[in-house]
Amino acid sequence: MAMPQEQSTQQRQSTPQAQSTLSLAKSITGEIASANDLSSLHGVTQHGVSRRGFLRHAAAATGGVLAGAMAGSSAFASASQEQQAQEVPAGRYVDIHTHLGQVWNTYDPLTTEQLLRWMDANEVAQAIVLPLINPESSSYPLTTDFVLRETEPYRERLIPFCSIDPRTSFSGGQTGLMEMLTQYKEAGARGFGEHKPGIPMDDPRNLELYTACGEVELPVLFHLDAIRNTDQPGLPGVERVLEACPKTNFIGHGPGWWASISGLVTPDDLGGYPKGPVTEGGALDRLMDNHENIFGDLSAGSGANAIQRDADFGREFLIRRADRLLFGTDFLRPAQDIPQLALYGDIELPDDAAKKIFRENARKLLGLEMG
Repeated sequence: MAMPQEQSTQQRQSTPQAQSTLSLAKSITGEIASANDLSSLHGVTQHGVSRRGFLRHAAAATGGVLAGAMAGSSAFASASQEQQAQEVPAGRYVDIHTHLGQVWNTYDPLTTEQLLRWMDANEVAQAIVLPLINPESSSYPLTTDFVLRETEPYRERLIPFCSIDPRTSFSGGQTGLMEMLTQYKEAGARGFGEHKPGIPMDDPRNLELYTACGEVELPVLFHLDAIRNTDQPGLPGVERVLEACPKTNFIGHGPGWWASISGLVTPDDLGGYPKGPVTEGGALDRLMDNHENIFGDLSAGSGANAIQRDADFGREFLIRRADRLLFGTDFLRPAQDIPQLALYGDIELPDDAAKKIFRENARKLLGLEMG
C-alpha cells in the first residue's frame, strides 16, 4: 500500500527518489480526470452499476415475468445469467493491488464508483481490493467486512481479499484460525492481505497465520519495509518463511521487497527507494530461483522504482521473471498519479510476457476465469 507524502515508507518525509518516480505519470492526470464523465464509460452505468451486472438483473427480472406465461423460459434466463457471469471482463490489466475507503487521514476517500470509473479509463479489467486492518498499515482500519460489502455487487471486476492481524485474539488454535479464514473465503475472499503488521516477517505469529492461509489456499500479499514485516538485507526472514510454509503462495510488495532486486542493499534501503544501477545477486532472483511459491506485486512507487532505476536490468527482469510478476498500482485515492500506467506503456515486452504480467498470472494465482 502506498504511504502518505509521495508513497515513502518514512511517513514524516518523502524522498527525492519517490518524487522522481511519481513524476513519471503526470501525463495521465487528464485521463483520470476525464473518467469523471460517466457518459464515456464502457463498463459502468451512471448509477455506478456495471453494465454486465445490470444486464444480469434485467435478465433475471424478465425471466421471472415470463415464467408464468412460457414454460422453460426461467431455465433459459438462468442459463443466460450463468453464461454472462462467466464472461471475462475486457481490459489490458488485472490490478493486484487497490484499496477502497479512506486510507490516510490526509487523503480523500475512494468510493467503489470512483474505482470502477478509473478502471474503465485505464484498461483495467479487474482489480483486487485489499483490506488494511493492522494498526501500522493506515490511519483508518479498512476491514474485511467493509471490503466484502463494497465489492459484492461487482464481483466480476472487484475481487476482495481478507485480513487478520497476527496479534488478534482467537480461540481454537490453528483450527480456529483456519475457520476464520474459511468464513472469509466462503464470503468471496480470493486471497489474504494487504498483510502489514509491525513485527518481523518471520515472527512466529506470522508463521502461524501464513500456515493457515496455505491450508485454506489463500495467497498472502505482504508489505515489507523498515517498520512492517521487517527483515534484513538479503531477506533471510522471507526465505525462512518460504521454507516453513511451502504450501502457501506469497506475493511480495513494498520498499524492502523491491529494494532487494539489487545485490547491494543496506538496512536503510529497506525503507526507501534506492536509485542507481542494479547490481547482480539480488535477493529476489535468488528467492524465485529457490522457491516456487513467491511472486512479486509491481505496484506503488517502490515497484515502479525497482523497474525504472536501471531500465535495461528492469526490462530483462520482467522478461526473465514473467511467470512470477503481477501488474499492480496501489490505487487508493481520487486523482492519484499512477507511475505504472506510463511505465508499462513505454516498455516493450514480448507479447507472451506482457500477457502473463498484466493479467494472466493474477487470474491463475487467484483461480479467476482466464481470458
